[in-house]
Amino acid sequence: MHFSIKTSIEAYKLFLVLHLISTPFVFEMDAQTALKEVYFPKSVNTISRSISFQNKQTFELTDIGIYASNEFQGARLNDFKKLNDSTVAVFIEPENIPINNSAYYSFLIWAESEKEIYLNFKYPSKYKHRYRPKIKRVDHGWKKLKKKDVIKDGNGAIIKIHVDKTPILVSAQELSTSKATEKWINTLVSGREDYVHLLSAGKSKFQRNIPVLDIYKGSKQGKPIVVLLTRQHPPEITGFFAYQFFLETILEESELSKTFFEKYRVLAFPIVNPDGVDLGHWRHNGGGVDLNRDWAVFNQPETRNVATFITNSKNDGGGKIILGLDFHSTYKDIFYTNKTRAKTAMPNFIPQWFKSLEKNIPNYEVNENKNDSKTPNTKGWFLYGHDAVGITYEIGDSTPKRKIKLIGKVSALEMMRILVENSE
Repeated sequence: MHFSIKTSIEAYKLFLVLHLISTPFVFEMDAQTALKEVYFPKSVNTISRSISFQNKQTFELTDIGIYASNEFQGARLNDFKKLNDSTVAVFIEPENIPINNSAYYSFLIWAESEKEIYLNFKYPSKYKHRYRPKIKRVDHGWKKLKKKDVIKDGNGAIIKIHVDKTPILVSAQELSTSKATEKWINTLVSGREDYVHLLSAGKSKFQRNIPVLDIYKGSKQGKPIVVLLTRQHPPEITGFFAYQFFLETILEESELSKTFFEKYRVLAFPIVNPDGVDLGHWRHNGGGVDLNRDWAVFNQPETRNVATFITNSKNDGGGKIILGLDFHSTYKDIFYTNKTRAKTAMPNFIPQWFKSLEKNIPNYEVNENKNDSKTPNTKGWFLYGHDAVGITYEIGDSTPKRKIKLIGKVSALEMMRILVENSE
């Protein structure tokens, strides 16, 4: 093996060590309940379809001294070919088609000597470049590639990048694998074991764990339930950031948080699609399906296990599901809500919550799209299946993290305040 390749392989193994931590111990829920099919106006076929697996390898362009690798969790790189002495074609393909345009990529790249090179991203003809690259160097935080280094956007995007012997990670969005998520979960549980209970909702198609935090103080019996979900769609990392800030905020030691958990119970699912996340998928799970279209008949193990866990928790604890928030990402910040509200447990929650966000976040205006769900998604499942408020909480692909933190924190505080006041 060429010296530079050998050295770099060892370097990137160290570089990714945080994503290779051991899986935490979790308790399994034994009981399973038969789920009732929920009616939606428009059905979607969610029977499993085949997916294409990447050939995991180190790509060697020895004549120009440039190398790349997809040999880590969350990677997406299908081929890597020389176009000329300074330009390399980066081939990115989805797990299967049809699929929405969330053209995700993540790979390590390095060179035998320091140089500037051009990466020409190649996608299947109907898809185009969506995410401006995020770059991570060893011992440095994530940085978005500067606009001046994006030479061409859209299909056939070209970027300029500086490389040397130390591998750097080039990714559509910041990398956060199932292992990294589990590590974060453990920090949330540590010191709170008396009321933050780490459980498992079951396994994914490829037998990865689907963790859940069951959070309440005192007895869970009769407590209304709030459900928090995220990572149904793997690349939607800004929504996951909002979810993290939201969950961290409600777990902060405060009088509001204490009172909230004495009155309410939270079921938090931080990674619903661990297979898709670790396989570097654009959108689908290991069964080649959009999980957020499988909340009617539950053909996929992830949706079936999560919905079963929620239903069992409701039945065992005797508490009504009142609110479901599902965190995602899209092109801009937006909240998708249902029009039907009068029959829900909290008919006035949404206007109260949105008004309080605008009041407490400087220069912030809520962007709301109000329509009852037509296809089988979580927002509709909470409404049609449980008469609960269902909201799809979307953060923009390029929303700055400081703004995400503010929105996530304020939305959590105001949710708790409104629910506590309404319980009195």
